[in-house]
Amino acid sequence: MAQEGTGGLDTLEHMPRAHGVPTAFTSPPSFTSRPDLQGTFGMSATTHWIATATAQSVLERGGNAFDAAAAAGFVLHVVEPHLNGPGGDMTAVLATAERPGEPTVLMGQGPAPAGATREHYLAEGLELVPGSGGLAAAVPGAVGAWFILLRDHGTWELADVLAPAIGYARDGHPVLARVCSTIEQVRDLFTEHWHSSAELWMPGGRVPEAGELVRNEAYARTLDRLVAAGHAPGVADDRVARIEAARATWREGFVAEEASAFLAAPHRHSDGADHAGVITAEDFAAFGAGYEPAVTADFRGHTVAKTGAWGQGPALLQVLGILDGFDDAELDPSTAVGAHTILEAEKLALADRDAYYGDADTPLDVLLSPEYAAERRALISDTASAELRPGILPGHTVFVPPLRETYTPPSGRAGAGQAGAGVGEPTVSPTGQTRGDTCHIDIVDRWGNIISATPSGGWLQSSPAIPELGFCLGTRLQMTWLEEGSAAMLSPGRRPRTTLTPTLVLRDGRPVTAVGSPGGDQQDQWQLLYLLRTIVGGYTPQQAIDAPALHTTSMAGSFWPRTWTPGGAVVEDRLGEEVITELERRGHRVTRAGDWALGRLSAVTVDPVTGLLGAAANPRGVQGYAAGR
Repeated sequence: MAQEGTGGLDTLEHMPRAHGVPTAFTSPPSFTSRPDLQGTFGMSATTHWIATATAQSVLERGGNAFDAAAAAGFVLHVVEPHLNGPGGDMTAVLATAERPGEPTVLMGQGPAPAGATREHYLAEGLELVPGSGGLAAAVPGAVGAWFILLRDHGTWELADVLAPAIGYARDGHPVLARVCSTIEQVRDLFTEHWHSSAELWMPGGRVPEAGELVRNEAYARTLDRLVAAGHAPGVADDRVARIEAARATWREGFVAEEASAFLAAPHRHSDGADHAGVITAEDFAAFGAGYEPAVTADFRGHTVAKTGAWGQGPALLQVLGILDGFDDAELDPSTAVGAHTILEAEKLALADRDAYYGDADTPLDVLLSPEYAAERRALISDTASAELRPGILPGHTVFVPPLRETYTPPSGRAGAGQAGAGVGEPTVSPTGQTRGDTCHIDIVDRWGNIISATPSGGWLQSSPAIPELGFCLGTRLQMTWLEEGSAAMLSPGRRPRTTLTPTLVLRDGRPVTAVGSPGGDQQDQWQLLYLLRTIVGGYTPQQAIDAPALHTTSMAGSFWPRTWTPGGAVVEDRLGEEVITELERRGHRVTRAGDWALGRLSAVTVDPVTGLLGAAANPRGVQGYAAGR
């Protein structure tokens, strides 16, 4: 269960910063890639312009932020299939207009199936849960989470919310270049092993071209059948009853039956061998998405709300606690001292993540305490650490994950040398090469409802497509360990420790920012830069999103094959030669990723004084977009 964080960081007596730019911070750029949007009606920001337009169209027609977010979420299944899908996961942090001071987590992270025991995986000859294939599938949680959000906080009928996604799936949408390149990368896997995926994503035996209209009739039929379930005989003439009927059909009907039966046949996995999935229809029926209280901590007059330790969200709170003891001048990501301090604080928090986080009794009261933050802060020196340094907590055993600098596939496995195709989260590699992301949605409406949501998993390259459904299941179980002693050990019925980590920021008890990013292990690291630049540095949201980004790779990666780079730091070249050289002098193993390569942030904001709404979105990849008025 998620716990309330102590959030006692205000003992350091930091006051909220005034508007403007503190002299300790690098001045924000006078020119941004796009404007900071402002208005009073409603704001939408997502990782794809079609999803943003869909969300804004819902607001324009009287829907609220939760109707809009759900409509955008289902559209993202269609237009960003390489980044998320209905067979994946979704977590969100939201606040309603009626209870603005009570941030709530929408939990759409499904658990491991009943048959997903470590003994079974070890008997299959595995050292890690594979990064692709049915053995890596947790119970899908995204669709159920969207349904209960609509049920409890939405106003629209399910048919109206799903109509845009059905239309784009059936009538076609212009396919992204990155979708095409993803399909190209896994072409051999599809044609040689995952024939159903080839039939869905390579019509006519070829990879589609960027801008070509592509369709997914099977997914359109799946959504039609869910809508129809709400109008079946015996279902009450009531919006909530119709949504509940669709949710029950997803969990207990044709979706669960088709998915479990299809993946029961052995198929190729990322280790280069064929395995049968273990997920069953009973696993679908046993799981239901739900709500949990957010874990919170205070930083510079703001309250930051995250998921519990079954996600990596509290690691961001730990970093903020460590950094809160430094002067402003030491927190500027655009300077060598600031970048170094940030990277070192992130290493410490992520080491604790890997040692203690999971769907278990994680001692967040200790990990988020000012006393513990001070202990961790004292470990930061002028030189880069290349060690994994989790803290020692009385009464708790430290789990040290296996640390692999490179991955060598098991010998004697056919195809093992090509096993990397299509595995892991499609995000920034340890070398800095961009392969894609997850998705993200931020919405705020004129009534004060606000949500930050991160859908992910179920990528088209996750596992073989289920022909009757038009999608595949996800691979979230790759975030579990097969070693005993970990809070994130593979265990039936327990959630894998997800990297999905949306953020809600409050000031004086009211939401002021919903922000998030795709990017796996980098999600909280990139969000940290945004928070520091806006809260401490006085940057506008768009200035903060545009500013040069960086992150550490000096931790155990969450995605197969789970490698790390001791002392590794990945930076955008725009950080500047002087700063990068100084980081190298301090001992960081720096990888230059390019000028505009890192960070996939979007955000919506509310001015607590004027009530003015705002939005900003990521220019990198020429895909994300914000809209509003």
